[in-house]
Amino acid sequence: MPTSSANDERTAGALGLLRSNRQLSALFTARIVSYAGDSLSLVALMLHVANTTGQALAVALLLLVGDFVPSLLSPIAGAVSDRFDRRRVMISCELIQGALVLLIALSLPPLPLLLVLVAARAIAANIFMPASRSAVPALVADKELPVANSAIGFGANAAEAFGPLLAAAMLPFVGIRGVLFIDAASFLLSAAVLLAIRPMPPERAEGDQESLLTQAKAGLGYIGRVPALRIICLGFCAVVACNGVDDVALVLLAKDTLHSDDSAVGLLLGAVGVGLLIGYALVGRVGTRLSLTVLLVGGFFVSSAGNLLTGLAWSVAAAFSVQAVRGIGIAAMDIASSTLLQRIVAPGMLGRVFGNLYGAIGIAAAASYVGGGLLLDITDAPTTLIAAGGSGIAVTVAVALTLPRALHRSRTGTPQCHQSDLDVQGRSAG
Repeated sequence: MPTSSANDERTAGALGLLRSNRQLSALFTARIVSYAGDSLSLVALMLHVANTTGQALAVALLLLVGDFVPSLLSPIAGAVSDRFDRRRVMISCELIQGALVLLIALSLPPLPLLLVLVAARAIAANIFMPASRSAVPALVADKELPVANSAIGFGANAAEAFGPLLAAAMLPFVGIRGVLFIDAASFLLSAAVLLAIRPMPPERAEGDQESLLTQAKAGLGYIGRVPALRIICLGFCAVVACNGVDDVALVLLAKDTLHSDDSAVGLLLGAVGVGLLIGYALVGRVGTRLSLTVLLVGGFFVSSAGNLLTGLAWSVAAAFSVQAVRGIGIAAMDIASSTLLQRIVAPGMLGRVFGNLYGAIGIAAAASYVGGGLLLDITDAPTTLIAAGGSGIAVTVAVALTLPRALHRSRTGTPQCHQSDLDVQGRSAG
């Protein structure tokens, strides 16, 4: 049972929830330590590859194997967190990542072997993610889910935002190897902190002999059969596919359209991170007062409209402001989607749903980079951002028109609509 009080009429804010719930605090701390270490090592490895190869393509390959390759294995990653004790899965993933980063630090291998090791570490991280997100409902009361998700999101994004700054401060003193050693130690510390969380064994069906691959297929089918899940997942991925190109477009907007220097590029790329932290903090204070459907659709709209308005921006300051507001929308998307999934998905299927969703989001982002890059070559940054934002708004309207009815049917028709899915859960959770 959650350790936070279930008798409070008003759910405590994020800070109060973390203070009162030792197990959620452990998950929160582990995520911060692990994500900060990831950011440190990413900077160190990018510098190492750039210095040793002198090729931008090599750096791009490093990023590709760290982001895109694990997305292809997301159905399996989610199935692992549903098949085994989730605490054990998280601890094992952290230990594996720590060992791999330690091996990289000791050897600094040539590029082909380095890419293999980075891909293996990223796969372990990809298994950790659905296990950690699906663990949250077991640690807090249902009404506290939005606040818990906002707290963890704030911590993880803050760690990712400040990690490169820490790396910049450490590199002159400890070098690339030293930063990698610190990252390896962060994974060990994270694993130790996770020991404070109680075991979370799966619900096993008697005689269950299904393979991991069969369970992964069942997870994909589950999303296809439940209309509300299908709309949330497709809507989220479509919004990312429309808007993911902004990372590339903002560089060209600052340099070619607004005729600014490299510092302006850094400001625009960092604006969303500022908005994310503000968004997580805001929802952490008022999350329980908001409709999750409104929060999700509003997040889709704000994140898309932010790109559209950025395309119309007349100065770096205007573009920065709009992108910061866009970050608030992205935070709302993340909190609302996580909470909705945690509430409507059968517990034994939750890891697979999270794994499939975020794997598909990674693929959608890669598709956006390719498609958006082609559009940038044909047109310019303002046109691309306006097209991206407008397409995202169209997706938002479609979700707004279909999701409320699907959620209503899901809630009122659970015994009829979901019994087969609950049966699948029982057969697949072992």
